Amino acid sequence: MTKQLRNPARMKPKPAAKPAAKSERKQQATKQEKRAARRPKRDDAPARTTTPRTTAPRSTRAPRSGGKPTQDAVAGRNPVVEALRAGVPATELIIASRAEMDERMLEALRLAKNANLAIKEVARGVLDIITGTTNHQGVGLVIKEFQYAKFEDLLDKSKHPSLIIGMDGVTDPHNLGAIVRSASAFGADGVVIPERRNASMTGSAWKSSAGAAARMPIAQVTNLVRSIEDAKKAGLFVVGLDADGQESLPNFSLAKDSVYVIVGSEGKGLSRLVREKCDLILSIPMNSEMESLNASVATAIVMHWIAAERAK
Repeated sequence: MTKQLRNPARMKPKPAAKPAAKSERKQQATKQEKRAARRPKRDDAPARTTTPRTTAPRSTRAPRSGGKPTQDAVAGRNPVVEALRAGVPATELIIASRAEMDERMLEALRLAKNANLAIKEVARGVLDIITGTTNHQGVGLVIKEFQYAKFEDLLDKSKHPSLIIGMDGVTDPHNLGAIVRSASAFGADGVVIPERRNASMTGSAWKSSAGAAARMPIAQVTNLVRSIEDAKKAGLFVVGLDADGQESLPNFSLAKDSVYVIVGSEGKGLSRLVREKCDLILSIPMNSEMESLNASVATAIVMHWIAAERAK
């Protein structure tokens, strides 16, 4: 039986599609041009508008940490307990909500109650703002504003021979408190601090003074140079304490006279105007040129020397 072959005509390849006629191509091009004409051009398209995000002004945001405290306050469990023990004048004890109670916290509460202080519980964020830090350990002590004495009253009430301690650029409140403590221990008549570029009697300075700030008159002046001039008129010699002094402490010739001793900052020393106004620049002899004394330590040494000379 033989296999019947397919029809050869059917096996021929299909002819290729005829190209579109010229009129058809023209019609297609015309349609495309009409569609393109209906589309809005990029320049004619409406501008896309976006509503800017509004944020609160920076000044209205509450600082969470590292900001300036809204009130003078001592923060931290140990510092608060120490301040209460030292009798630092305060207005209220502030406790963070859900703060862990330990021995220090319980002692702070007990001391505050004995001192008839108000005790307030606030949210932790509020305590952050009041103390200016998040490292308050859940407790803060708000300090009363310090009541400064008048420099004129300090001069009038000083004994003879007078001993008044002034500061020129001592920015560390711990140094200020330590100087106040030494001034009280060695019988000084008062301490003078300038309003600008110097530490003031904050809670930290109160704590460092160990209660001496309550007994020692402290005057805050707007112009330290003017206080020097007033002290000279009142009969006091003005002595600047600086490493490059004209006279060494063992040879101090004015120890038994009324003196206004001014200590400068550890880094810059005495300012130019203050140095020019001093009657004498005094230095403390050191065994090594590489060593330097803390401002409060240097002041305490000079006050001790003066007290010893006057006691002879």
